[in-house]
Amino acid sequence: MGFQVHAPLVIAAVLTLLPFLLAAFWPLNIGAAQRLPLVVRIVGPAVLCIPYAIVAVSFGQFRWGWFALYLLLPLVISWLLYRAGVADPAQRGDWRDFLVLAVLGLAVDLRWFEPAWPPHLAVFNKMLLLDAGIYGFLAVRTLEGVGFDLRLRLSDLRIGGRELAIYAPIAILLGLWLGFLHLHAYLPAVSHVVLGWVFTFFFIAVPEELFFRGWMQNLLERRLGQRWALLTTAVLFGLSHFNKRAVHFNWRYVVLAALAGIFYGRAWRQERRVGASAITHASVDTLWSLWLR
Repeated sequence: MGFQVHAPLVIAAVLTLLPFLLAAFWPLNIGAAQRLPLVVRIVGPAVLCIPYAIVAVSFGQFRWGWFALYLLLPLVISWLLYRAGVADPAQRGDWRDFLVLAVLGLAVDLRWFEPAWPPHLAVFNKMLLLDAGIYGFLAVRTLEGVGFDLRLRLSDLRIGGRELAIYAPIAILLGLWLGFLHLHAYLPAVSHVVLGWVFTFFFIAVPEELFFRGWMQNLLERRLGQRWALLTTAVLFGLSHFNKRAVHFNWRYVVLAALAGIFYGRAWRQERRVGASAITHASVDTLWSLWLR
């Protein structure tokens, strides 16, 4: 009976994760969308409304307005990025690219669409918006140099570990001095650490690194150059944490997150791989959540 109750949730989770995992572990196949008729390519991501419908109906809170949003927003994103590709074939960054990034980023950061979901299931919103971005930027816009390939290499571990080793001591000293970090004597089970890191890697680090480094820093590099793109993206990454763990503007979190963004950006930039920066990011978040929160 328990499985029957949760079966719709499992189905919705599989449908939500499938585009993310296919793009991450079979990145060469995403170009198959280019062979589809234009109308199909643009309208295709409207199917992202299905997980919302499954979850909302099963929890008795389906609303046509939210359904229309999850139906139409991915379609609009695809159309805008298709037009960006037509207007900017050199991929120097079109205003439509940055509009899409702004909408996706603000929608997640300010939790615009979370009321659509039952309590504790708002992660569906984040992942569906990520799916829409993945399809738009990779399958329609065919943005180059993103590096969204989670078939990790030894170089990803080396680069990610190096940036962690440089950033962690600086962040710990600065965070303790600011009163943002607090040391805790805690010895968790190894399984707890591993599971926590894996969850953080896939559902926090990879989505944020894909957005800020694979898409934003990547596009800004073509306009501003590597140094200014790195700094600008790091500042924006820091500002995206202004409302975390605080009612008002959390400037301490913003400072530490912006500093972290520099090292995450360095990790991505070296070989242009999201996996490398996500390793640094997931490791920092795991250390913080276990021993420094």
